[in-house]
Amino acid sequence: MWSGLRPDFGSGRPRLVRHRLAHRAWPRPRLTIGVLSDLHAGGWWTTRSHLRRAVDLVNAEAPDLTLFAGDAVADRNLPLWPMPVEDVAGELARLFAPLGVFAVLGNHDWSDDLQAHATGHATCAVEMAFEATGLPVLRNRATRLDVGDGLWLVGLDSRRALHRPGRPGFDDRTAAFRGVPVGAPSILLAHEPDVFAEEDRPFLQVSGHTHGGQIAPLGWTPVVPSDHGARYAWGHIVEDGRHLVVSGGLGFTGLPLRVGRPPEITFIAIGGD
Repeated sequence: MWSGLRPDFGSGRPRLVRHRLAHRAWPRPRLTIGVLSDLHAGGWWTTRSHLRRAVDLVNAEAPDLTLFAGDAVADRNLPLWPMPVEDVAGELARLFAPLGVFAVLGNHDWSDDLQAHATGHATCAVEMAFEATGLPVLRNRATRLDVGDGLWLVGLDSRRALHRPGRPGFDDRTAAFRGVPVGAPSILLAHEPDVFAEEDRPFLQVSGHTHGGQIAPLGWTPVVPSDHGARYAWGHIVEDGRHLVVSGGLGFTGLPLRVGRPPEITFIAIGGD
């Protein structure tokens, strides 16, 4: 009981959260995925040593595929010192997985980046730093993974990139799924989980954004940045036979603590015997 009420003020020792799922679209081979999300890197919370440890923990599990679900940078309105995006990219560049390491951008990667504002949101510093280290950023595009008879990883840009209610984001599902054969097995990597209610093509969606509610005493999530309340706040959700995994991530927004939802690294196992 008390573990659900204990505050956490740092991400130095993230817990490893594991989900296992089965779906007829992917009966075999067994596929394992490591997920990092919502670093909000900087301050005392996610320091470079914290991030280095997180990368080491992911690599130690040897997943087949590793995904970064967005929000590398911290809210620039918070009273903390940000980590240079080049340092974040340098640490994430150490991630290794046989099927590759891929990323999408989160809302803070756009809304809290001065370069994004200076270029009219044509690009952002996170994207440029990631690409410079060889970490592909999937902005509304898909890539085919050479596993089984082929698996498509579809990356969606942030739908809350402008951080203003009622303003459209940069997500474009038509562009993202362009080239993906009809009926082909696919996984969607999207920072915000809300798209799960609207998109039925992938058998699995992987997201972050919510921090699992961040303040979640005894599992109760009073505030979730979602149009669906706590419906997609955290964990493994199944609707209409489709799967959504929402990582609680490492960092924070707003209050500099987490309660009942400690920093996490997420692992997913799909199919197999």
